Amino acid sequence: MSDWETSSDEDVAAPGGPPSSAAAVRMWQPPPTPSQSRSSVEGGGGRRSAEWRREAVASLGREECQPRGAEGSRGAGEAVRQRPPRAAAGQTEDAVAPLCFHLDSALVGALIGPGGTKIRELEDSSGSRIKVIKGTSEAEVKIFGSVAVQNKAKKLIDDAVTRSGQNYIRGGTEKGKNLDVIKPERNTGKMVINWASLRENKAKYEAMKWADLPPIEKNFYKESSRTAAMSQEEVEMWRKENNNIICDDLKEGEKRCIPNPVCKFEDVFEHYPDIMANIRKVGFQKPTPIQSQAWPIILQGIDLIGIAQTGTGKTLAYLMPGFIHLTSQPISRDQRGGPGMLVLAPTRELALQVEAECLKYTYKGIKSICIYGGGDRKGQIDVVTKGVDIVIATPGRLNDLQMNNFINLKSITYLANEADRMLDMGFEPQIMKILIDVRPDRQTVMTSATWPDGVRRLAKSYLKNPMIVYVGTLDLAAVNTVEQRVIVIPEEQKRAFVQDFINSMKPKDKVI
Repeated sequence: MSDWETSSDEDVAAPGGPPSSAAAVRMWQPPPTPSQSRSSVEGGGGRRSAEWRREAVASLGREECQPRGAEGSRGAGEAVRQRPPRAAAGQTEDAVAPLCFHLDSALVGALIGPGGTKIRELEDSSGSRIKVIKGTSEAEVKIFGSVAVQNKAKKLIDDAVTRSGQNYIRGGTEKGKNLDVIKPERNTGKMVINWASLRENKAKYEAMKWADLPPIEKNFYKESSRTAAMSQEEVEMWRKENNNIICDDLKEGEKRCIPNPVCKFEDVFEHYPDIMANIRKVGFQKPTPIQSQAWPIILQGIDLIGIAQTGTGKTLAYLMPGFIHLTSQPISRDQRGGPGMLVLAPTRELALQVEAECLKYTYKGIKSICIYGGGDRKGQIDVVTKGVDIVIATPGRLNDLQMNNFINLKSITYLANEADRMLDMGFEPQIMKILIDVRPDRQTVMTSATWPDGVRRLAKSYLKNPMIVYVGTLDLAAVNTVEQRVIVIPEEQKRAFVQDFINSMKPKDKVI
């Protein structure tokens, strides 16, 4: 007997007697209408005919009826109506079997989505209810709803799995139960990467990638007569007296001659009056040791590793040659299509410091921008897209703009960065991603305060035949001209001490 059918009048139990078997299994009785009394519903037999019940069902629509008595709040003959689940939307009175198919477990993620967002979207779009039962190697997917709803949901699932990038094949079907079996493509021949072939043809692919690049010039050094006249003994004596400067050529095979150091600014920038005007305006007397030896090397277009203590002028050691490099290229800045110089800094503070140095030495209208994480991303994007010459950036934010195609790194011909802090802060993966889009024939300058194994490995990976210049011993990380004090005081006195220190500062004093 169906849940929607009841017995005839003869099957109703007599008053006071035991219930008949038909009355015991009765699942539904119509609720009283407003015009009916409770006695008429309980005692009236003529309105319990099959026709009356069919009309009541039609008036209730697709609502399910369950005995309220089971919940203990009404009698066994009364029922409460519940809204149907979403899966029942659009069904006919006859139940429709769910559409079932199997999906490989590797593809379940594409169907469910992060936090179930994708499967909820599929349910809302199709009007169905989708149930996923995950197994060891396969998951069973059930789609509830009408035939049209099931087919629509199935098509949406197929599209979602296809868009996820997974290759799949369809297996046999069994009508009404197992319409489709989706498994990952077992034919892995198309997915195998021939690494040996890629390695063999690496040079060819690199040449194809960089074939349309404009030419690049690197050598702009014009040695002064005073520098050229220095004897080898004078050079060695000068290097020893200036913090024991040591130079070496890391090129394999035949070694190149290390250029003589410059003792005055005029020895290196005599032919660049704008730079000399900036230097005189700032009031520098003579180059620092790292600048004296680094400038002749960098201006010849040779990659350089500069190891010097913090605060010895490493920033100007690569900035000044960078200005000359930018403005002396064969193509104009308008034809370049992007920035020409990139400075990588490990922290926002250092990046802003380098930007301040760039702004201090104005040279032929060169524009610079500092981009870093935590700053105004939209504003940085607007400035970069309008056109700049020098980009000073932290690796994380630069990698973000690079991956979203907001900045063109193929136009970079001069690269500088501080290596040891980059490694300490874990930026090596971002640096390697950045360098993928920077032309390989660029000029690179790497500065560092130390020379550990990690820095040597990094230098070897992205510098080509560099020279190395280091000042003093390689163990120092701070210059001895910077005064450092360590004051040990009780915890309760720290606040008062700091307050007194700040109050005693002069207007031009700086403190971190």
